Amino acid sequence: MLSLLYILAMLLLFSASIFVHELGHFLVARAFGMVADVFSIGMGPALWKRKAFGTTLQIGWFPFGGYVALPQMDPNAILEAKAEKGEGEPRVLPRVAPWKKILVAVAGAAGNVAFAFLLATVVWIAGKPSSIQERNGVIGYVATNSPALALGVVVGDEIIAINGQPVGNWQQIFEKTALAPSHDLVLRLRARGGGEREIALTTEKSSVGVWTLPGLEGMDPCHVASVYPDSGAEAAGLLAGDQILRFDGQEIYSRAHLSQMVEAAAGRPAAIEFRRGDELLSASVESRYDEALGRHLIGVQFNTIADLDYTSLSHPTPWAQVRSHASGIFSFLRALATPSTSGAAADAVGGPILILLMLWLMIKSSFILAIWFTGFLNVNLAIINLLPVPVLDGGHVVMNLWEMVARRPAHPKLVNALANFFAMLFIVLFLGLTFRDSVRHLVPSVKQWISGDRSPVPSAAPSKP
Repeated sequence: MLSLLYILAMLLLFSASIFVHELGHFLVARAFGMVADVFSIGMGPALWKRKAFGTTLQIGWFPFGGYVALPQMDPNAILEAKAEKGEGEPRVLPRVAPWKKILVAVAGAAGNVAFAFLLATVVWIAGKPSSIQERNGVIGYVATNSPALALGVVVGDEIIAINGQPVGNWQQIFEKTALAPSHDLVLRLRARGGGEREIALTTEKSSVGVWTLPGLEGMDPCHVASVYPDSGAEAAGLLAGDQILRFDGQEIYSRAHLSQMVEAAAGRPAAIEFRRGDELLSASVESRYDEALGRHLIGVQFNTIADLDYTSLSHPTPWAQVRSHASGIFSFLRALATPSTSGAAADAVGGPILILLMLWLMIKSSFILAIWFTGFLNVNLAIINLLPVPVLDGGHVVMNLWEMVARRPAHPKLVNALANFFAMLFIVLFLGLTFRDSVRHLVPSVKQWISGDRSPVPSAAPSKP
């Protein structure tokens, strides 16, 4: 039942984003007296439709996407006097001034931006839970035998700049790393003990095709979800809900860091300190060697959903949120258009599968995070649609600017040829991204489910130390 509610919420947020975009086109077009044949939310055959005020309102069976049929935005509908479906006589529509069509074209993006500000206002008022990695750039894990370790990087050091550009959290670190023009980066670090220095690192491609810093990860808390029976953690008295703070006299910076310390203890008793509610407790714990995993474990499964801090909510202003969303997509587009970074940017882009997966995960962890992510999607949708590409709103802007300058519309056959070419290009891109996202994100989970393994897909940060 809960999963059904998650799916409904996901469809509602995604459909609302499409709705406000098409509503922007529709309202401005009708304000100028233009003909609107169809207003559809969703694509494909209509599940429901009704005609009102000369417009067929409908919901398509495929709940992603939507459109407003505005024949006066299509030069062929005017210049070739297309006949309405089922009618023998051609329908002649009055011309619309190019500046009006430009306003109609940008109105969709304006609807998305307005919706993004509305959602950002909700996040600002309600407060947004955030992870430690969203609040700082402190290194929480340095992999054994990694280049960073050889350069003397330790947990607790903080990345404050990459290639001379300041960074304040791991989201910015991931962004700067993935879209860097070169794989050779210069990191400026603030040492845990004080002082600053610079190191040079070469990025590596992750399993999902994104360029990352090798062997480095951010901080995350160690919240216990469950304790394995007959384990060292059970003998030490750890319970679900505890948060492990220190191990063997050292502060813990991440789950992966704890796993390293458990391995270093190699079966000997070690002191463990943890928080239970408002109480700080300590005990002695001894790890045990797991033959299957080939490493020592204390027998704890962590609750990764608890990574978010729901008590100290952040309240970013609507302008700060929208500016951050826009900055991210502009950085991506800049990297995509730069030959030296285009490959990395293309590897980092996600399609509909990844977008829905992210929205699903956001809804499961916090509805306010889902609202924040929907705002991000709306800003992206607005910017992408204004790119000067045929079949996008930006293409209509370019064609009508040409008409204003040349005092005649572009030849309809040229417009049709460009529209058909880019439509096919977008279909191929859509199918390609869907296939790649399926291979990267869905196939591993399905294989794991078929094999009967219900544990999370392993990552670079082990979840069961």
